[in-house]
Amino acid sequence: MIRNPDRCPTHPGELLREDVIPATNKSKTEIAEMLGISRQHLHGVLAERKAVSPEVAVRLGKLFGNAPLFWIRLQGAYDAWHAAREVDVSDIPTLNVAA
Repeated sequence: MIRNPDRCPTHPGELLREDVIPATNKSKTEIAEMLGISRQHLHGVLAERKAVSPEVAVRLGKLFGNAPLFWIRLQGAYDAWHAAREVDVSDIPTLNVAA
Protein backbone atom coordinates (compact mmCIF):
# COMPACT_ATOMS: atom_id res chain seq x y z
CA MET A 1 0.00 0.00 0.00
CA ILE A 2 1.41 3.39 -1.00
CA ARG A 3 0.80 6.34 1.31
CA ASN A 4 -0.50 9.58 -0.16
CA PRO A 5 2.51 11.95 -0.06
CA ASP A 6 0.18 14.92 0.47
CA ARG A 7 -1.15 13.44 3.72
CA CYS A 8 0.78 14.38 6.83
CA PRO A 9 2.21 11.35 8.65
CA THR A 10 0.72 10.61 12.05
CA HIS A 11 2.38 12.36 14.98
CA PRO A 12 3.35 9.80 17.65
CA GLY A 13 1.29 11.79 20.15
CA GLU A 14 -1.86 11.10 18.16
CA LEU A 15 -1.16 7.37 18.14
CA LEU A 16 -0.54 7.43 21.89
CA ARG A 17 -3.60 9.58 22.60
CA GLU A 18 -6.08 7.78 20.34
CA ASP A 19 -4.99 4.14 20.43
CA VAL A 20 -2.16 3.16 22.74
CA ILE A 21 -2.96 4.82 26.06
CA PRO A 22 -6.72 4.08 25.96
CA ALA A 23 -5.90 0.39 25.40
CA THR A 24 -3.97 0.32 28.70
CA ASN A 25 -6.92 1.45 30.86
CA LYS A 26 -4.42 3.68 32.69
CA SER A 27 -4.68 7.42 33.24
CA LYS A 28 -2.30 9.78 31.52
CA THR A 29 -0.88 10.64 34.94
CA GLU A 30 -0.15 6.96 35.59
CA ILE A 31 1.48 6.60 32.16
CA ALA A 32 3.66 9.68 32.78
CA GLU A 33 4.73 8.26 36.15
CA MET A 34 5.56 4.88 34.62
CA LEU A 35 7.59 6.61 31.90
CA GLY A 36 9.43 8.73 34.43
CA ILE A 37 8.45 11.99 32.71
CA SER A 38 6.31 14.87 33.91
CA ARG A 39 2.60 14.87 33.26
CA GLN A 40 3.07 18.19 31.43
CA HIS A 41 5.69 16.68 29.13
CA LEU A 42 3.40 13.77 28.27
CA HIS A 43 0.49 16.15 27.64
CA GLY A 44 2.73 18.18 25.30
CA VAL A 45 3.45 15.05 23.26
CA LEU A 46 -0.21 13.98 23.27
CA ALA A 47 -1.27 17.46 22.12
CA GLU A 48 1.36 17.23 19.35
CA ARG A 49 3.14 20.33 20.67
CA LYS A 50 6.25 18.37 21.69
CA ALA A 51 8.30 15.90 19.68
CA VAL A 52 9.13 12.42 20.92
CA SER A 53 12.84 12.69 21.77
CA PRO A 54 15.15 9.67 21.57
CA GLU A 55 15.12 9.51 25.38
CA VAL A 56 11.33 9.42 25.51
CA ALA A 57 11.30 6.92 22.61
CA VAL A 58 13.42 4.54 24.69
CA ARG A 59 10.97 4.91 27.58
CA LEU A 60 7.93 4.39 25.33
CA GLY A 61 9.53 1.34 23.73
CA LYS A 62 10.15 -0.23 27.12
CA LEU A 63 6.69 0.57 28.50
CA PHE A 64 4.76 -0.61 25.46
CA GLY A 65 7.04 -3.50 24.48
CA ASN A 66 8.22 -2.23 21.13
CA ALA A 67 11.41 -0.74 19.78
CA PRO A 68 12.48 2.86 20.44
CA LEU A 69 13.13 3.12 16.71
CA PHE A 70 9.39 2.70 16.07
CA TRP A 71 8.69 5.96 17.94
CA ILE A 72 11.71 7.73 16.45
CA ARG A 73 10.64 6.79 12.91
CA LEU A 74 7.11 8.07 13.51
CA GLN A 75 8.49 11.38 14.78
CA GLY A 76 11.06 11.57 11.96
CA ALA A 77 8.45 11.02 9.26
CA TYR A 78 6.25 13.71 10.79
CA ASP A 79 9.12 16.19 11.11
CA ALA A 80 10.49 15.52 7.60
CA TRP A 81 7.06 15.96 6.00
CA HIS A 82 6.68 19.38 7.63
CA ALA A 83 10.26 20.45 6.87
CA ALA A 84 9.84 19.53 3.19
CA ARG A 85 6.95 22.00 3.02
CA GLU A 86 8.52 24.77 5.10
CA VAL A 87 12.18 24.91 3.99
CA ASP A 88 12.94 26.77 0.77
CA VAL A 89 15.45 24.70 -1.20
CA SER A 90 14.85 26.39 -4.56
CA ASP A 91 18.37 27.88 -4.64
CA ILE A 92 20.14 24.63 -3.77
CA PRO A 93 21.45 22.64 -6.74
CA THR A 94 21.19 18.88 -6.95
CA LEU A 95 24.53 17.13 -7.43
CA ASN A 96 24.74 13.80 -9.21
CA VAL A 97 27.22 11.79 -7.21
CA ALA A 98 28.18 8.26 -8.17
CA ALA A 99 27.35 5.88 -5.35
